[in-house]
Amino acid sequence: MEYLKVSSKSSPASVAGAIAGMVKDGVPVNIQSVGAGAVNQAIKAVAIARGFLIPTGVDISCAPTFADIDINGESRTAIRIAVYVHRLVPQVTHGSPTEDAQELML
Repeated sequence: MEYLKVSSKSSPASVAGAIAGMVKDGVPVNIQSVGAGAVNQAIKAVAIARGFLIPTGVDISCAPTFADIDINGESRTAIRIAVYVHRLVPQVTHGSPTEDAQELML
């Protein structure tokens, strides 16, 4: 499995653009970060990407997991973030919210 590797020096906006592009292309998005600063940048990127995608009718969510990885022969704990894609359903906009609710109940 491929991972977007995010460091504490990564630009959240750049990572967000990569996430949004992968989502639009239908590519699974998985992020890997080591350290609190890197995890912070990764989560910011997911939030920014969500803002990019919602106007296009797509929402995303994420789930973190721990992973033991090897960096230069040293064992480290990474946070891996799986990004899930949700297609948004268009809202009914025929009339007032009350009329829309009644129409949905029929």
